[in-house]
Amino acid sequence: MNAPRIARTSSFTPLLRVAPVLFAAALAEPALAASCNELSGKQVPASAIALPTTGAHVTSATPMPAGGTPPQSFGPYCEVTAEITPVDPSAPTIRMRLVLPEHWNAKAMMYGGGGYNGTVPNVAGNIPAGPVDQPTPLGRGYAVFASDSGHVANPLSPGDFAWNEEALANYAHDALKKTRDTAVYLIEQRYGQAPQRSYFAGGSTGGREALAVAQQWPKDFQGAIALYPAWNAAALDLQFGRITRALAAPGAFPSLEKRAALLEAAMQACDGLDGVRDRLISNQAACNAWFDPAKAKLNGRPLRCPGGADTGNSCLSDAQIHALKVFDTPIRFSQPLASGERGYPGFNTWGTDLGRPGEGLQPIVNRLGLNTLQPDYPMPVHGTGFAEGAPYHSGFWDEWVRYFVTRNPAFNSLTLDPASLGPWQARVDALSLRQDVNQTDLSAFVANGGKLLIAHGTSDQLVSTRASADYYRRVQQNMGRGRTRQFMRYYEIPGYAHAASTVFNAAWDSLTALEQWVERGIAPKRQTVTDTVAVPGRTRPLCEYPAWPKYKGHGDVNDASSFVCVKSQKGRH
Repeated sequence: MNAPRIARTSSFTPLLRVAPVLFAAALAEPALAASCNELSGKQVPASAIALPTTGAHVTSATPMPAGGTPPQSFGPYCEVTAEITPVDPSAPTIRMRLVLPEHWNAKAMMYGGGGYNGTVPNVAGNIPAGPVDQPTPLGRGYAVFASDSGHVANPLSPGDFAWNEEALANYAHDALKKTRDTAVYLIEQRYGQAPQRSYFAGGSTGGREALAVAQQWPKDFQGAIALYPAWNAAALDLQFGRITRALAAPGAFPSLEKRAALLEAAMQACDGLDGVRDRLISNQAACNAWFDPAKAKLNGRPLRCPGGADTGNSCLSDAQIHALKVFDTPIRFSQPLASGERGYPGFNTWGTDLGRPGEGLQPIVNRLGLNTLQPDYPMPVHGTGFAEGAPYHSGFWDEWVRYFVTRNPAFNSLTLDPASLGPWQARVDALSLRQDVNQTDLSAFVANGGKLLIAHGTSDQLVSTRASADYYRRVQQNMGRGRTRQFMRYYEIPGYAHAASTVFNAAWDSLTALEQWVERGIAPKRQTVTDTVAVPGRTRPLCEYPAWPKYKGHGDVNDASSFVCVKSQKGRH
């Protein structure tokens, strides 16, 4: 962490020469333009915010003591809450939070949200999939900020804010710019200067937001970390609808036990394709290519139930296999969306934990997967706040259809064909222009010194890894492979699910990699990712797509040095 900035005065040099003790004491006291208490009630003029608002104001400014546990400890800081007021008086405010360390490193970090947002992320905490053995951004001296994107989440109907056009625009991405500009104004009030560098980190919706700021406000941030980004959000919603309708068919919804059987069958078939049986499928592309649940075996017996009927929890019926194959395959739209998207890819279904019996982190994995209740009308409760509920995909689709598309809370989302939208095509087209963040010419971001790190778990059950690979390839096609490599890296993490995993729960020091690339010109090399749950401390090389980690044939199976990144999909069956 950089030393605190010292106020420059005409007496600075004599003080250094004649009073080294006083100089050393001065180093411990950062030069602050305003105390924490002086920020309380501070008004931010609308002119300081590039997009239309009626300004912002600080609602609280509280001095906070040092805390945390090494290595994730932090010094004293000022915690600021603020509200950005809308143009439309019926629209909700944007609530934001900003932590301003006393010992500032002259840099800023913005966090993205998740799902339908509606809560302010923990800005004193870690970045998505951040390392557990390194300081958090606050502990490194960053001024860190985030917002709720312009609405307070309703646990029962998290998408109902979309009734209001300004709230919808804020969620789509306008709140990012408004929050950033407000935060920079307050940072200048506190420290007397703007950040020298700014970074963004987010996962899922937050990953989409990371790509949004790079594409739309390329001069605001010098680097971004996008984890499992839902960048083509409208297209993903339509795929959610296709999957939901398949799961809603009679007999199609597999229980937690059936999903555990599927995962185990895929593990038995595909685990060794990377050269070692380590309860981790690293050669996912090969598994995708040849695994078939209708023909697979579990402990030597067919995974398919006898005759395709539903005869128990240790096998899959034909109806369930059909629904899971929908999950594995892409949706193709009858006509392109206005954003240009023509479909959305399938998911790496074979080897992905879609939910299974278990404790600890497993219930969260389940709720982000297929959860426990079959989709129906009305849609059962959904979201991560419910122990029992509909699949997260289905709840997300249902909210989007009722509040974003039809704006009819009583609409039966199961009746809308996501591949052929009929009378709803124009509305979905308009939403795609707001929600899909799919620009591939990042020249302005690069010209500002921008660097972009993207990572995605191969076992993500909520945002398809294949979509991230698609975006990466599009950027390469638009900007050229050589130029893309100058500012962008894309990594796939075997076994990692959406935000949490009991197969391989990833922790990666992405911020240090980004700092070194932006600030020192050192491109990421030999990155490693650490498991914190299944085999705590186990490491794997973080391979640049399309490479994956293959076992060398010798060495500790839990050490990244025993693996090499390869691009061939061939493996042993």
